[in-house]
Amino acid sequence: MNGWTQHTGLAVALDRENVDTDQLIPARFMSTPRSEGYGHFLLNDFRYDSDGVPVPDFPLNIVPTASVLISRRNFGSGSSREAAVYALVDFGIRVVIAPSFGDIFASNAVNNGLLPARVTEAEADAVLARLAFGPQEITIDLPDRTIRFGDTMLGFTLDDVWQQKLINGWDDIDLTQTHKPAIAAFRAQHVQGKPWVIPVQQTNVRNAERTTVSQ
Repeated sequence: MNGWTQHTGLAVALDRENVDTDQLIPARFMSTPRSEGYGHFLLNDFRYDSDGVPVPDFPLNIVPTASVLISRRNFGSGSSREAAVYALVDFGIRVVIAPSFGDIFASNAVNNGLLPARVTEAEADAVLARLAFGPQEITIDLPDRTIRFGDTMLGFTLDDVWQQKLINGWDDIDLTQTHKPAIAAFRAQHVQGKPWVIPVQQTNVRNAERTTVSQ
């Protein structure tokens, strides 16, 4: 996963509250291999009618090159399915701006390079009002935690560790690896003071058992 510090792209409005993970990608599509891409399934039941025909006035059908999505509170609520994030990322969405997010969704988003940028309700209202006239180019600066469009600049809220992971392109394993020297030092000190905490090597036990049996 590649890290990033700044992104500029077209933003569209999804003016809905409580967009849940089953809406982001309906469960019936989750048997598809990830290698085939999940972008086509993003918000399927909003983007397409019952015959599979694209809904003409749906924002992502109007601007299929959008990379920033602005929505309302409780975005990504519902189940813990990571496929909801896959659908957004595979479509090309790099940033979702909303007043609040489902906790597990937000964590999954960061682990896949997708920024869940949290703003206030009033700020979301202001951005959505601007986008009512059509898509706009927006620039997101991760180090400064700012959103800039036209002559307007907003700040967004993001956990410090999540910011670090997004900038460096890290998932949880990568983040843990950065503490490897400290972990190794703690282990060495712990073992020195309490040598009994290290279990007996199982291979030696098995070899001893084999020797006893053969005799």
